[in-house]
Amino acid sequence: MATHILVTGGAGFIGSHYVRTLLATNREVRVTVLDRLTYAGDRANLAAVEAHPGFRFLPGDIGDPAIVEDVIGGVDGVDHVVHFAAETHVDRSISGGQEFVRTNVLGTHVLLDAAVRHGVRRFVHVSTDEVYGSIPHGSWPEEHPLRPSSPYSASKASSDLLALASHTTYGLDVCVTRCCNNYGPRQYPEKLIPLFVTRLLAGQSVPLYGTGANSREWLHVDDHVAALERVRTAGRAGHVYNIGSGVELTNRELTALLLDACGVGWDRVEPVTDRPGHDLRYAVDSAKIRRELGWEPRREFRAALAETVAWYRRHGGPPRPAPKPRPAEVTPPAAHA
Repeated sequence: MATHILVTGGAGFIGSHYVRTLLATNREVRVTVLDRLTYAGDRANLAAVEAHPGFRFLPGDIGDPAIVEDVIGGVDGVDHVVHFAAETHVDRSISGGQEFVRTNVLGTHVLLDAAVRHGVRRFVHVSTDEVYGSIPHGSWPEEHPLRPSSPYSASKASSDLLALASHTTYGLDVCVTRCCNNYGPRQYPEKLIPLFVTRLLAGQSVPLYGTGANSREWLHVDDHVAALERVRTAGRAGHVYNIGSGVELTNRELTALLLDACGVGWDRVEPVTDRPGHDLRYAVDSAKIRRELGWEPRREFRAALAETVAWYRRHGGPPRPAPKPRPAEVTPPAAHA
């Protein structure tokens, strides 16, 4: 019998890529997507699998216990959960963190509670490297203490701990993944790469925080979903897996690559005041997933970045929402990285 997988947030950038990839490569699964379709979720991201016999879409909120109960505890049952659904944009969390706590903490609790009660066999909680905070040199192992710096990363750290506690207390088969920054087609243009590309291609300027010295590690979404599938099928219960590429760039270095790819110069870059609590550097030690599960990133960064820019050149991107009112002490919105 096919494994029934519930994918929360499956209409978003990474979640939809995971669903499309899974249904294209694995005949032994059925997928139900549960997504609230906020500004960053788009049903069009799932158009390629809408007619697949193993696919079902349900609009709904992971924070609604009745909806989650109907899905996980329904007659169809759920074998595995892969949990992407989250509020993820740091700037938005700084200007108002309540929705981040509601979705990322309380919503995750609702899912975990139902998974425990209905005997879900595997729960993959998709998290972020941001829970570790900033690191001046070297890279974080999975055992590194969590020191989140923003309301977003604090809410994700809280959900990580809830997931791991469900394993310790109730025996739920949980794996937590913490990935570095992703890029690729269909990413909503509030994150650095799609924001800069869509604005540069439209003849607009782009905002760069501070001096652009903040450093991030970058992984193509193809490689991320391949890692997640290794964890779903072979990860050890109760364990955390870092997912990293080793491709580390400052925001200024990445900006230079994007300017070149779009055929424009530095006159299109507008420096903006750095945001509060901006972590200087992220870097994860991904030796564990490489050693235990045999995963390696396969997409070469510069070639995959060029493909991504070409996709946005052909397709553009979804419209950005009207900015929410921001307190006077909070800096103007810029890219999340």
